[in-house]
Amino acid sequence: MLLDERIWSLFKRHWRVTLTYWSALFSFGLCIAFLGPTVLDLRCQTQSTLQQITWVFFSQQFFLLVGSSLGGLFKKTSGLWVKCPKQTQSFRGQGQKQWSGKLARKENTRLPRSLLALFCCTLIISLVFAVIPLCNHVLLLSVAMAIAGLAMGVIDTLSCLQLVRLYQKDSAMFLQALQFFSGLGALVSPLVADPFLAEDSCVLSANWTVNSSSPSDLQHLRSSMAGQGATIGNISQYPLHTEGVVVTRVSYAFWIMALINLPVPAAVLALMYHERLLPFSDNSPRLIVRDSLSSTSPHEDNSNVHGSSFACCNLAKLRDRPASFFILHALGGGILFITDGIIGSYAGFVYTYAVSPPLLMGHKTAGCLDSTFWASITIGRLAFIYLSYRYTAPRLLTFSLVGVILVQCLLLIFYTSHVFLFIGTCALGLCISSVFPSLLAFTEDMLDYKGCATTVLVTSASTGEMVMQLLVGSVIHSQGSYTFLLCCTISSFIAFSLFLLLLLVQRVHKNCITDSPQSTDMKEKPQTGGS
Repeated sequence: MLLDERIWSLFKRHWRVTLTYWSALFSFGLCIAFLGPTVLDLRCQTQSTLQQITWVFFSQQFFLLVGSSLGGLFKKTSGLWVKCPKQTQSFRGQGQKQWSGKLARKENTRLPRSLLALFCCTLIISLVFAVIPLCNHVLLLSVAMAIAGLAMGVIDTLSCLQLVRLYQKDSAMFLQALQFFSGLGALVSPLVADPFLAEDSCVLSANWTVNSSSPSDLQHLRSSMAGQGATIGNISQYPLHTEGVVVTRVSYAFWIMALINLPVPAAVLALMYHERLLPFSDNSPRLIVRDSLSSTSPHEDNSNVHGSSFACCNLAKLRDRPASFFILHALGGGILFITDGIIGSYAGFVYTYAVSPPLLMGHKTAGCLDSTFWASITIGRLAFIYLSYRYTAPRLLTFSLVGVILVQCLLLIFYTSHVFLFIGTCALGLCISSVFPSLLAFTEDMLDYKGCATTVLVTSASTGEMVMQLLVGSVIHSQGSYTFLLCCTISSFIAFSLFLLLLLVQRVHKNCITDSPQSTDMKEKPQTGGS
């Protein structure tokens, strides 16, 4: 078998929940990738200038960052309750009955809140897709994208949190699969939109035959604005009318994507019904609670029942944490800030780099680089699902980060080669694809699966993707496109240096935890209970 019996049985036990969160990340990818290809048609629909429509990018990215930060709040266990037996026949004795009731109540609050948030956010994405064609002003479109960004951020953090909580030490391969579905959605979205994009000017003014942008000019603008933070340096040469008759069919693309996404909230609703979480569900014991009670002993998980929900963010308990605890969070966040920033910067500016000197690649050929990069990332995540099962996270991270540095250096050496730019783009996508899920699983393992690391890392990754594009873009516009690869290469060296420091701090942290009084007390408790 490709997987051992233990992991396979673990997946069979949680397959409904796992597939639901995987499908939710498909919604995330579907929503994050449509804006670049459709931005010119949306400009026509809102009859705005190109500078005005770029604020829509910022609106989505900023609220995605906010949503990523808020997503961790849904791990807290308060507010929602479902009827469940206070005791089970699996345990005997008064103390064990009380413990099982506490665990049942703990599970009752945790799962409903996360699934309700997931249902609302995935449904919001479908509604935003359906409403976008009705937004005839750039302000309305910005508000719609802000709502979508908020929902996307919550989905991203919440999905990672719940999979880490379910699989813990085996979470790496399931997180790789989670990111694969995100990449799959990002590939589907442009394919759906492409047949409905305008090939000529989509706002016909009185003198449109005299001053109108050619199809090649429009394709150049779309490719240049592929990145979330990409901006056009000089657009005065492209006449883009804001007044006139709007002729665009892009509305059909959004309605199709709304229909494609509808099965995702339906799947979340079906899971909530299956887990007896809806008001019209019967009151029989839920499978997840029953599994938790039958597979966990009270001595092992009693501490988790009382302190698992964001215990690491409790201010009273933070005072007792060693300095290495905070340094690990900072280093992990810093690595993902840089690597996700590299992904966003490369996707956003590789086209600009390719059509500029010394490469001077054709617009149509250069436009394939962005799709090639994202396809390589998706294929890499698919391959790393199995590799995560075979190899440890530190090994995969070392391979990936060293690979990123080597590819960037080779791209600098062969900077005049059209062919090697495509080869390097594929190799870079394959190498960098596994950094986020591998580092997330590794950091949570070092910090004993408290959950705070996931929120910090996801938020850091979202911040890096937004901020680094702005930084790299400003450097390119001031110093020239040749600085693009240099910025990415320097960033990859910094990321690898932070990873080496992370390994060093991990050893220090392990020694601190081993020597701490709390760990000594935990070892002595079983002996005291048995005497």
